[in-house]
Amino acid sequence: MNVNATRLFTGPGAAIRDNVVLRHDGGVITDISEAEGRVEGPRSLILPAFINSHDHARPRASSFGVVGMPLEGWILRTVVGAPVDPYLTAASAFARAAQAGCAAMMVHYTRPSGRMPLVEEAKAIARAAGDVGIRIAFAIAVRDQNPIVYGDSEPVLSALAADDRNAIEQLFVRAPMSPKAYTELTDAIAAAIAGPMVDVQLGPAGVQWCSKPLLEAVAENSAQTGRRVHMHLLETIYQRAWADRHFPGGIVRYLRDIGLLSERLTLAHCIHARPDEIEMIAASGARIVTNFSSNLHLRSGLAPIAAAHRCGCAIAVGVDGLALDEDDDVLREMRLVQMMHGGLGFARTWTPQEFFTLAIRNGRRATGAPGSGELAVGAPADFVSIDLDRLEDGQILAADPLDLLFARGNASLVRDVVVEGRSIVSNGRCLGVDLPGIEQELRGLYRGSAATYAHVLRAWPQLSTSLQDWFAAQLTCI
Repeated sequence: MNVNATRLFTGPGAAIRDNVVLRHDGGVITDISEAEGRVEGPRSLILPAFINSHDHARPRASSFGVVGMPLEGWILRTVVGAPVDPYLTAASAFARAAQAGCAAMMVHYTRPSGRMPLVEEAKAIARAAGDVGIRIAFAIAVRDQNPIVYGDSEPVLSALAADDRNAIEQLFVRAPMSPKAYTELTDAIAAAIAGPMVDVQLGPAGVQWCSKPLLEAVAENSAQTGRRVHMHLLETIYQRAWADRHFPGGIVRYLRDIGLLSERLTLAHCIHARPDEIEMIAASGARIVTNFSSNLHLRSGLAPIAAAHRCGCAIAVGVDGLALDEDDDVLREMRLVQMMHGGLGFARTWTPQEFFTLAIRNGRRATGAPGSGELAVGAPADFVSIDLDRLEDGQILAADPLDLLFARGNASLVRDVVVEGRSIVSNGRCLGVDLPGIEQELRGLYRGSAATYAHVLRAWPQLSTSLQDWFAAQLTCI
């Protein structure tokens, strides 16, 4: 198939090519050559397709009244948004990602629906990805400790009325899965859905939620199988305090010592990682996914991304289900990261071209997508077409289109998306599923199930106050 491009960006150090024809066949780019004469039709900028390197494929939290609270409260309150239909919920998230220009997305599945066996739920999610046409990495997020707070939850639960306490315990305090059962579950999910478009990974939820035996089992299984691992690390000040209390020798050093810190590992956030910890992460070949807007929404802090990059750490970008406008706009997310961490004064951390390229390359490694993202002969045919007329609207003098993209770009400029040679978005609309129809159906289902969580809403004011008191006390104990 031939795709005409007014302009095409292949990677940093390479000049923008004008008036070219990109040819692909069998999911692979077969030729990029100069067009015979001027390219006709709408003006376009062809770029490597984007990557959402950390997400959970969940509904928008604000739709459930979950706004402006820190992670430690947010993660409990969002139980009201547990999937009512795993296929529809995932298809909605994947279609939004596709329309934002994503070829691949990490699904760190933190909240299963509870409506079907986990392997069957994973199959439903993989089917949604296949229908949309997006690549996914998939990991069941596992935890076996600290379901309410990072320690003894009795002071929090004892403040609740008996009925409210019982309801909260039934939702969150459950018998944990054993390390052996978790690795066997991951094997079963891989057998059911892994393939060229689905990379099944191990997904410890985070060090504060996982016991040492569980973390060590994940490290051992990853080393034995070569399976990638995706995990949250040091996202909040309370997680930093917990890690320092329980790992006085250093949490990152512990991960290194058990073999979990390796090139197979991707770490989300690392907001409160210290310089020596960042250096260990960089030396191991592990990646850090930064989620700028999510960190702002949840008041988690600003990650030391420029410092991590300077010491050689691989950086990727994720939306984490909380883009600035809760619209899954990964292009705007990349712009925000570039603006925040791209330099100070005349000193630059990277150019927009360099940052865009490293975000795509490292994102593909994190999600298991093949290739580096460079548009070249033999590379996967994963690319996005940007409306160049709209990008350059009002332009007086010529400018590098990547500079313009990082000055004013957003998902509304995405015209077409191709993944593995398949057109999955055309004229800004997802082709594989009816996104408006799915979202309308989901709204009806969620409204119908809202009464299921009436007990959570009743308990929430007291639970929220008790959580705040508990976590505040932890910081005063340091």
